[in-house]
Amino acid sequence: QVQLVESGGGLVLPGGSLRLSCAASGTAINIYYVSWYRQAPGKQRELVAGLTSGGSTNYADYAKGRFTISRDAAKNTVYLQMNSLRPEDTAVYYCNLDIRIATTGSVNDYWGQGLQVTVSS
Repeated sequence: QVQLVESGGGLVLPGGSLRLSCAASGTAINIYYVSWYRQAPGKQRELVAGLTSGGSTNYADYAKGRFTISRDAAKNTVYLQMNSLRPEDTAVYYCNLDIRIATTGSVNDYWGQGLQVTVSS
């Protein structure tokens, strides 16, 4: 069984930084496309950044130049480094991982539990 555990959210001042982490646990798993989404109150969940297993990235326009998605394959962990944070970045952030279970060959996407990020003075 696959579980995702997120960490690193919290309250930060405008202009500050946070690094979100998303660790996947499970036996015999292969992680493919990974991404971070966010959902602000009253708004739909939106893609923040994505990273393919080949290293290609895509970012929402507001994230370009401020956010960086990365992964540590040895730790089955995905990160989102967020710099120059703004009040409008306040949202719940979710990781989403496409994971293949080696024993069954099935590929499914899994969601983290969500992290509150609040940018406020």
